[in-house]
Amino acid sequence: MNHLRLFTWSIIAALAGFLFGFDTIVISGAEQKIQEIWRLDSVRHGLCMSAALWGTVVGALLGGWPTERLGRRRTLLLIGVLYFVSAVWSALATGSVTFMIARFLGGLGVGGSTVASPLYIAEISPAHLRGRLAAMFQFNIVLGVLVAFVSNYLLGTYLDEGVAWRWMLGIEAFPALLYALFCLRLPESPRWLIVHARRPAEAVAVFRQINPELSEAQIAALAEAVEASRDEAPGSAKFFTERLRIPIMLAFLLSFFNQLSGINAVLYFAPRIFEWTGLAKKAALLQSVGIGITNLIATYLGVWMIDKLGRRTLLYIGSIGYITSLGLCAWAFHTQNFKIVPACIFAFIAAHAVGQGAVIWVLLSEIFPNRNRAAGQAFGSSTHWFFAAALTLVFPKMAEILPPASIFGFFCFMMCLQLLWVKLKVPETKNVPLEEMQKKLGMAA
Repeated sequence: MNHLRLFTWSIIAALAGFLFGFDTIVISGAEQKIQEIWRLDSVRHGLCMSAALWGTVVGALLGGWPTERLGRRRTLLLIGVLYFVSAVWSALATGSVTFMIARFLGGLGVGGSTVASPLYIAEISPAHLRGRLAAMFQFNIVLGVLVAFVSNYLLGTYLDEGVAWRWMLGIEAFPALLYALFCLRLPESPRWLIVHARRPAEAVAVFRQINPELSEAQIAALAEAVEASRDEAPGSAKFFTERLRIPIMLAFLLSFFNQLSGINAVLYFAPRIFEWTGLAKKAALLQSVGIGITNLIATYLGVWMIDKLGRRTLLYIGSIGYITSLGLCAWAFHTQNFKIVPACIFAFIAAHAVGQGAVIWVLLSEIFPNRNRAAGQAFGSSTHWFFAAALTLVFPKMAEILPPASIFGFFCFMMCLQLLWVKLKVPETKNVPLEEMQKKLGMAA
């Protein structure tokens, strides 16, 4: 196995995740200055801050179309262009309207990346390495988050306040341009070439590069297996059918539980949560450094373990970690034992990174047939982003009308339901070739 070539291609595709993490967090360093210079009221300020998030929902909803019609490689390149244009435009914006448009374009890139990048990596990877390689997308997300925090700190420290916020937003253009150029060197997904483009000869050439140790007969057999999985039965390209009921429910509930853990509430509203404990002065440091480093280390562990222990096992570990940390948080706020809250928050972040964080993009990219994979990835991603936006929207109201113990108790209860779901309904996909996944999930034609 030519691991270096495969690893390089996977890293290039996963860099879309780095830009995703960077783009999502970098706005935090500029938002106060933006509100000040454009004299925004709370409603307009909220629209400016959420423009990228709503772009993400749209990008995830629509991301399956170019991924299927144009190909995985061209879609990844388009995502790089969107990131680049958004970064430059955001930095040069002269008012709130143009700024919102620019951020919305970046959000389209974020949403599209959650469809195309894990899907591409899964389709070029052998079964025994697929989890580790596809999980690099998530690792790059949290790396991008940490780099954005560091970048904001350095630019805010060493540049004049009047221009620092523009550089915070604009500096993303450099990695976005490099990413787009790197995408030009990627081969097209061999499975897309066979199933959608009907170019099997080109697909065989890519399979040969990925698997140089296989004989010509083995390469031909691999291509034939992909061809057979295309399923030319009438209506096989339709998505919402009884045939796809199991993977659709898996995708929906995986994305639903991911957000009902409260992960976005903790990441986006960490200062407010720490303020409830009396640690307001340390909130920014804990959020940008403590949470960021914990997330990165735990994500690395998840990536390392996903092909060793399996997706289902990591979901078990994550669910138990969620329940323990959230339950202790609820107890701490109920009894006003605030000293343990920071440790519980860090444990919660670690549980998410090892479990749901490492698994979600991998499992979504595995469970749908070749013919429906782009639509399935788009469905799961858009579900994820819809609940992310909804939770971000309602959390301030929750914080206003509910005590912290009830909020964390609710999230803990939802993770108890997730644990039950994992035990009863989630299959193990470790080491299962993509073409055999249909049979494992009861989707055989």
